Amino acid sequence: MTALLIAIVGAESTGKSALAQDLTLRLSEATGLRCAWVPELLRAWCDATGRTPRANEQSAIAAAQTAQIDAAATLHDIVVCDTTALMTAVYSQYLFNDGSLLVDAQAFHRRCALTLLTALDLPWMADGLQRDGPQVRGPVDALIRAALLSAGLGWAVVAGAGAARTEAALNAVTPLLKVRSMPKRGLFTRLSDRQEALPEWRWTCDNCDVPECEHLALQRPSATLSQRQP
Repeated sequence: MTALLIAIVGAESTGKSALAQDLTLRLSEATGLRCAWVPELLRAWCDATGRTPRANEQSAIAAAQTAQIDAAATLHDIVVCDTTALMTAVYSQYLFNDGSLLVDAQAFHRRCALTLLTALDLPWMADGLQRDGPQVRGPVDALIRAALLSAGLGWAVVAGAGAARTEAALNAVTPLLKVRSMPKRGLFTRLSDRQEALPEWRWTCDNCDVPECEHLALQRPSATLSQRQP
């Protein structure tokens, strides 16, 4: 069976790396499947070069991120992607006014079983060369949503701090695992029961796109149009 790809995208300092690692561990424990997380290539790139990428270097970074994910997918049942080429494409848009990387990035997301978008509810923290500051989070978040919407791609917003953020991600992932044969089902059974207890979301709203209600959690009346409403 083809590996299940779970993409995690979001603006800087929204907990993508911590979520990717925690989610991978929980899924491995819950299912007994071979689970892996693929870290963000940009961090290692900036550490190695001592600078951020130039415009003409973005394409190679995006391609390398996808190649690392594809390599992990050949050896594992579930691959959690700590960012994808979509983030490189979005930053190319934001920093260099270059939208040329979007098509390939959107094509990759069509291969993903789920895209998780990390909410802006965590405080911004400096961490390495690749972070620009809290002022870029709103515009980058809007560009991510626009890129997904323009390609007809859905997503689930993951909010909350610490364990609550991981639980929100597990809520979104659980339905995808029902068709998988798993060596372990203890925690998965509990997750399935919890998922069955959640209400069904039937219509669209310009304020919310997750059952936990991003609009209320973030108190952002101008939230971007999305798919679901509580």
